[in-house]
Amino acid sequence: MKIKLGIFASGNGSNAINLNAYFREHESIEVTKVYCNNPMAGIITKAFSNNIPLHLFTKRQLNTGMVTDQLKKDGIDLVVLAGFLWLIPENLILAFQDRIVNVHPALLPRYGGKGMYGMNVHKAVIENQESESGITIHLVDEEYDHGGHLHQAKTLVSPEDTPESLAQKIHELEYEHFPKTVETYALGLN
Repeated sequence: MKIKLGIFASGNGSNAINLNAYFREHESIEVTKVYCNNPMAGIITKAFSNNIPLHLFTKRQLNTGMVTDQLKKDGIDLVVLAGFLWLIPENLILAFQDRIVNVHPALLPRYGGKGMYGMNVHKAVIENQESESGITIHLVDEEYDHGGHLHQAKTLVSPEDTPESLAQKIHELEYEHFPKTVETYALGLN
């Protein structure tokens, strides 16, 4: 039986679609469903066009355990956060202990925490004249961007970089490293 991934996304969904493409023909792992908290998110049409089942939910449904119950009903083995912006509540963390993985667009512990996502991170890196940035793929716990690290990948930040050009470099790292790290971690769970 395949390991079932449930992908949480709040926005455009490029990482979710990249993960789905990576695992589409995989012998041991499959993307089972996308879970989305934003009824206006780009991932909704992308999931539909890629034949990925989608589950929309509200903050109340997440916080009261209804989403956790749905994940269990769907037989999800590993939750993967791919651009999901809400803090994961305790009920979900306890139900999926060490089975929630996130990708963060910076080298944690720097540039993590509430409000540090997307362009906010890249702007802060540029403003602080950092020489490098990157991604951190990590387990999720009760705090933003805090759980144990599974993988980090780096890229140089040049003086000419803008938040937008840095974002592109970070996306390339995500597309390259996120699926492989999820694969390695998922296969090690059983």
